[in-house]
Amino acid sequence: MATAEDAPPGGLVEQQVDKGLKTGALGLVSSVVMGVASTAPAYSLAATLGLIVVAVGLGAPIVALIAFVPMLLTSIGYSELNKADPDCGTTFTWASRAFGPRTGWAGGWAIVAADVLVMMSLAQVAGQYVFQLFGAHGIGENPTSGWVLLVGIVWIIAMTYICYRGIEVSAMFQRVLLSIEVVMLLVFSVVALVRVGNGHHPSGSLTPALSWLNPFHISSFSAFISGIILMLFIYWGWDTAVAVNEETKDPEKTPGRAAILSTVILLVTYVITIFAAQSFAGVGTTGIGLANPDNAGDVLSILGGAVFGNQGFGHFLALLLILMVLTSAAASTQTTILPTARTTLSMAAYGALPKVFAKMHGRYLTPTVSTIAMGAISVALYIPFNYLSGGNLIYDAVTAIGLYIAFYYGLTGFACAWYYRKTLTSSVRNLFMQGILPVLGGLIMYFAGIWSLWADWDVASDNSYTSWLMPFWPHWYIGGVFIIAFVSALVGLIAGIWVRFAKPAFFRKETLTRATPTLVPET
Repeated sequence: MATAEDAPPGGLVEQQVDKGLKTGALGLVSSVVMGVASTAPAYSLAATLGLIVVAVGLGAPIVALIAFVPMLLTSIGYSELNKADPDCGTTFTWASRAFGPRTGWAGGWAIVAADVLVMMSLAQVAGQYVFQLFGAHGIGENPTSGWVLLVGIVWIIAMTYICYRGIEVSAMFQRVLLSIEVVMLLVFSVVALVRVGNGHHPSGSLTPALSWLNPFHISSFSAFISGIILMLFIYWGWDTAVAVNEETKDPEKTPGRAAILSTVILLVTYVITIFAAQSFAGVGTTGIGLANPDNAGDVLSILGGAVFGNQGFGHFLALLLILMVLTSAAASTQTTILPTARTTLSMAAYGALPKVFAKMHGRYLTPTVSTIAMGAISVALYIPFNYLSGGNLIYDAVTAIGLYIAFYYGLTGFACAWYYRKTLTSSVRNLFMQGILPVLGGLIMYFAGIWSLWADWDVASDNSYTSWLMPFWPHWYIGGVFIIAFVSALVGLIAGIWVRFAKPAFFRKETLTRATPTLVPET
C-alpha cells in the first residue's frame, strides 16, 4: 500500500488494495525486460521497416528519432501517474479518475483493440519463421498458407498458456528471449555496416549519410506523418512495464523508471539497426531493397542470408537471425496478452466489464478468464483476416494499430496534467514533469493520429493495402486502415453502450472515482 513517504511530488496518492495478483514478483531489470520485450524490436522491424521505407524513403532513421520524442514524453506521464496510482488498468483507471468513466472506458477499449489487432501479425510472422527456420521456404514465404495459419494458431495458444501459468514464468522466459534478440540485432548491424564499409556488399547498398537525418528530405508532410504513425507501432509496448505494476517490487517507482528506460533502449536499438539495414539493402523496389513490396511484411529473413551468407558459419548466423525474429514474436505475443488481460481485469474489478473477467487463478495468481479470452478472440480474428483480401488486411491492421496507440498514449499524457492540475505550480519540476511534457507528448500523438486518420480515409494516399467501394452514394473508395479502425471503434461503442445499461454503476461513478480504492476480484 502506498504511504505518505511514497507520495509523488504534489502529495497526491490513491489508496491501493491488493487485486489478487502476485505482488513483488518483478524487480527493475525484469520490468525493463518486459517493457523492451513487449515491443519485440526484431519482429517490429521485420514486419514494419519495409512499410516505413515505402512511406519516407531514406528518412527512416530520422523518423525513428522524431517518433521517440512523443514516446519519451508520454512515458514520463505514465511514470508520474503510476506514482500516485499503481493500478494495472493504467490508462483506463487514470483517465476514469481524471476525466470520468466514459473517457476511461474509451482508453481501456483502445488498449484492448490495439492488442487484439496486433496478435494476427505476430502469429503470422511466427508461423512463417518456424518454416523458414527449418528450411521450408516455400511455405514460409507464403504468409497466408494454411500451414502458417495452423502454426500461428498453435503459437497463440502456447503463449496464452504461459501467461496463464504466472508472471514469474513469463519474466524468466522473456529474459532468455530478449538476450538472444538484442545480441543478434547488434551482430546483424555490425556485420552489415562492415560489409558496406569494406566493399563486400550488394549493388544497391548505400553509404550512411547525415542527410538521412534531415526530415525535410522526405517527399511530403503526409508521408512523414505516415512514417511517424508506423514508428509509433515499432516503439509501442513499453507500457507493459507499467501494466504489471501491481506485481512489481516498489510499485510506485519501479514501473515508471522501467518505462522510461525501455524507450531509451529502444531508441538506440532501432537507430543502429535501421542505419545498418538501410545502408546494406538500400531502398530499391527490387531484390533485397527495403522498398520491395514483396518483402513489405518481412525484411529481416530476406536480409539475413544476404548479410551473413548461405554457407558455413554465415548460414548458421542467418538461421539464428530467423530464430531471433521467431523468439521476438514469441516475446511480443506473450507480453501483448499480459497487459490486455490486466486491463480487462481492472475494468471488470471496477464494473466496467462483466465480473467474470476479474476471476483470478487461486494458485498462479493470474487473471484466468481475461487471459484465455484474449487468446481465443485473437484466434477467432486471425482466421478470417488470413483469407480476406489475400491476407492484406493484416498489414492494414498493423497500420490501424497506430491510431489506437496515439489515442491512448496521448490520453494518458492529458490525464497526467489534469490529475495533477492543482499542484502543477507547486514547483518547476512538477510543472514540467506532470504538466508540460506529458501534454506536449499527448498533443504530438493526437496530431499524428488525426492527420493519419484523414490519410487513411483517402485511398488515394496509398496508406492502405486494401480498400472498399461504398455501394451507395457518394460511392467513395475508403482505405482498409480506416475501415479496420472504424469497425474496431464501433464494436467498442456498442460494447460500451451494452455495459452502460447492463452494469450502470461504473458509468454512474459509483465504482471508480478520484479516491476509489482498488477493488479485490474473486479468486
